[in-house]
Amino acid sequence: MKLKKYQGKNETEAMIKVKEELGKEALIVNIKTIKPKGFYKLFKKPIIEVTAAIDEYVDKNRVEKKQESDILNISEQILANRLGTENNDVKGLEEKINSLHSIFEKQFNQQNSDSELETKPEISEKQVVIKTIYNQLIDNEVDEIIVNEIINEIEHFQGDDLDDILLLAYQKIIKLLDMPKVIEKSLNEDWAKKVFFIGPTGVGKTTTIAKIASHYVLNENKKVGLITADTYRIAAVEQLRTYANILCVPIKVIYAAEELEEAIDEFSDKDIILIDTAGRSHKNEMQFEEINKLIQTVEEKEVFLVLSATTKYKDLIKITETYSLVSNYKLIFTKLDETTCYGNILNIKKRTGANLSYATFGQNVPDDIGEIDVQEIAKHLLGGNE
Repeated sequence: MKLKKYQGKNETEAMIKVKEELGKEALIVNIKTIKPKGFYKLFKKPIIEVTAAIDEYVDKNRVEKKQESDILNISEQILANRLGTENNDVKGLEEKINSLHSIFEKQFNQQNSDSELETKPEISEKQVVIKTIYNQLIDNEVDEIIVNEIINEIEHFQGDDLDDILLLAYQKIIKLLDMPKVIEKSLNEDWAKKVFFIGPTGVGKTTTIAKIASHYVLNENKKVGLITADTYRIAAVEQLRTYANILCVPIKVIYAAEELEEAIDEFSDKDIILIDTAGRSHKNEMQFEEINKLIQTVEEKEVFLVLSATTKYKDLIKITETYSLVSNYKLIFTKLDETTCYGNILNIKKRTGANLSYATFGQNVPDDIGEIDVQEIAKHLLGGNE
C-alpha cells in the first residue's frame, strides 16, 4: 500500500483531490486539521489534511501524470514543513489576504530554475527572504530610507527562521504606521466638536466629508452641521449641499474667515461641525495663508489633511511642506481602490509624524470609508495581496 496526503480549505475540497488522483479505490486512513503557525497564522485559515492509501499497482499509471505538478510543489513543501499546530488568527485578515507564502514560493522557484545557480555562491534562505522583502517594499514605492531601516533591523536579528523574519518585518511596519486616530469625542459635551478638512484640489475632500457626516448621522445618531468655505468651486458647494439635503442636516456657506465664528455660533446645538475648506494648489502659498487664517480663528478643533494615495511621492512631499504651518493635523488617504501601491501612506506618515486616521476606497456614500487598517497596509506592503 502507498500513503498520500491531500490538503484543502475544507474536508470536501481535500476529498475531491483524493478522488481525482487516486479514484474510488483509495482508502481514507486519517483526516486532521492543520492550523497555521508563526507569521502565516496572521493571514491563513486552518486547512484539512486527508491521508489516503492505495495499492501501488493501481497507482502506478497515475504517477506519471502527477510528476510535473509534484515538481512545481517542491518550494511549497519547503515552506510547508515549517507549519505547525499553533493558531492565533488576527480577526478580519483571514478572508482578505492571499498569503505571503506564494511570494516566497515564487522566489524559491526562481532560484531553483536559474541556470546560472551552479556557478554562484550558495545563497542562504535568510538572504533570499531579506531580498524578497526589500524588493516587495521597493515595488510598493516605499522610500528607500525607510526600506533600509526595516532591512537593517532584520539583518541584525539573530534568528534565521522564516516565520520569525517575516513577523519581524510585519511588526516593524505596524510600529512605523502606528495606531490610527479618528475624530475624538468632545471633552466638553456642551460644545460642538469643530473639525476642519484641508487638502489640495481633486483628492475627494468634499466626498470624504459627506461620508463622515453620513456616519455620524446614520450610525452615531449625532446632530451634525456643515460649513463650507470652498466658494472658489461652485460645484463643491452644490455637492455638499446635495448631501446635506439628503441627510437633513443644515449647511452654511462662508466667504471670509470673519464669518466663521458666527456660523459656528448658529450651530451651537450640534454635536459636531464639519468644515470644508477650499482646495488649494500646493504651488500657491499665498492662497494657503487664507486657509491657515480660517483655521486659526477656532481654538479647539481637529484638523485633517486629505491626500490621495494616487499622488506621486514628490508631489505629496510638496503638499505636506505647504501645510506644515498647520499643527497637529491627522492624515486621511483617499482613493485606495485606485492604486496598487500603498508605499506613500508609510512614506508620508514617517515624514510628517502625523497620525493616520481614515481611508476611503470608493465613491459610495456613506460606505467606502473607514479607519485605516494598518495591519492590512503592512500586509499589502509585504506582497500579501499578490
